[in-house]
Amino acid sequence: MSELSINTTQNVKINFIAANIGERIGSYFIDLAIKFSYVIVVSLLLFYVFNFEKVLSKLDYWTTVAVILLLYFPFFIYTLTLESIFEGQTIGKKLVKIKVVKIDGYQAGFGDYLMRWFFRLVDVSILGGIIAVISVISSEKGQRLGDMVAGTAVITLKNKVDISHTILEEVGEAYVPTYPLVIKLSDNDVRIIKDTFQNAVAKNDHEMIYKLVSKIESVTGIKNQSGDNIDFLRIILKDYSFYTQNM
Repeated sequence: MSELSINTTQNVKINFIAANIGERIGSYFIDLAIKFSYVIVVSLLLFYVFNFEKVLSKLDYWTTVAVILLLYFPFFIYTLTLESIFEGQTIGKKLVKIKVVKIDGYQAGFGDYLMRWFFRLVDVSILGGIIAVISVISSEKGQRLGDMVAGTAVITLKNKVDISHTILEEVGEAYVPTYPLVIKLSDNDVRIIKDTFQNAVAKNDHEMIYKLVSKIESVTGIKNQSGDNIDFLRIILKDYSFYTQNM
């Protein structure tokens, strides 16, 4: 297994294990089975249950082609759609426990998934996926051509270093921050805050949580708007991740 080190925007190094070729092939065939199942079910319903061929017989050639492509379009955009919705995972990847990530520490976006999907025509569809297999095996980071172009890699979620072990917090693209003054904090400040917060929650130490909130308010000038100290600390951590990733 090859180890993949990601340097985040906060200069925190996170070490992951790149998904091996067996895991990637396994997820591919699971997804392929799902896609073909969709085609079979749609075909049976349309042509054997609803006699859709009678409708098609009344259409001209190009309209018929367009209708058929539309009906089976989900087969072609399955991977792109699911990776975009589930942040780097399809059903196959979820079952095998692997995920697409950016190698620069940012959350992969639709453009990255689109690039990977487009290059599937080259490294997966052509020659039965031999190009993808060769590139994954020979690449230092276990990348196929689409990954190299998009700046992504596929990691295993088994025994990985979880994001909770760093100062990072998961924030989506639609996240709206509450406290802009969190930028007054340093990476080390946030690391201490997160460690202290997690320990206090684990021990149900409300006094420590109260002291931590008071310290943050005095250092940054932020006032707790939520009325709940635990929610306040969670928002502080998320806001810090949001601003440092978008500065």
